[in-house]
Amino acid sequence: MQNSEDQPETQDSQSNQTETIPVTDETVAPEVAADAVEASQTGQEEQTEQATQPDFEQLLKEAELRVVEHHDAWMRAKAETENIRKRAQSDVANAHKYAVEGFSAELLTVMDSLDAALAVENATVENYKNGMELTLKQLTAVFDKFNIAVINPQGEKFDPHQHQAMTAVESELAPNTVVQVMQKGYKLHDRVIRPALVTVSKAQDT
Repeated sequence: MQNSEDQPETQDSQSNQTETIPVTDETVAPEVAADAVEASQTGQEEQTEQATQPDFEQLLKEAELRVVEHHDAWMRAKAETENIRKRAQSDVANAHKYAVEGFSAELLTVMDSLDAALAVENATVENYKNGMELTLKQLTAVFDKFNIAVINPQGEKFDPHQHQAMTAVESELAPNTVVQVMQKGYKLHDRVIRPALVTVSKAQDT
């Protein structure tokens, strides 16, 4: 039979022999572990979004630079277009103003011949005639050079686009035939600059 005094010692030794259980990850509450994992994933996602998110301030600066470049290019193109328009207007104005410059220069030789003919003293009629024939040849050469053609429709069919009928006379010729050229006409290339004044034939009265 054991002594009653030994019982407290046994109880004390049993309490002293109680083991301390270490706290590990496995012992953490599942809710706490899940929150930690979720927080970690959220942080990684935020870092990824920040890394991939464009720098709007830098994009704005680049866009402003492109706008300035495009505006400068547009201004240069506008100025060049305006210069071209002004040059074109000047060229057209000069073309109208000096269109007959070459023709006028050629006519100067004709004028010189007339002046020379009039400067001759005691000239005979034959001399004047020869001078006029020479001057006419010079003028005809100038006309040919600038494609000015004479309209002389003697005996041709009347053409209202090139002839102007002054009178109509009975004639043995077919009706609407040019009987007489009262004044020659002229055309520049294919454009009539002066119609010929003519007399046309009409059918004879029976």
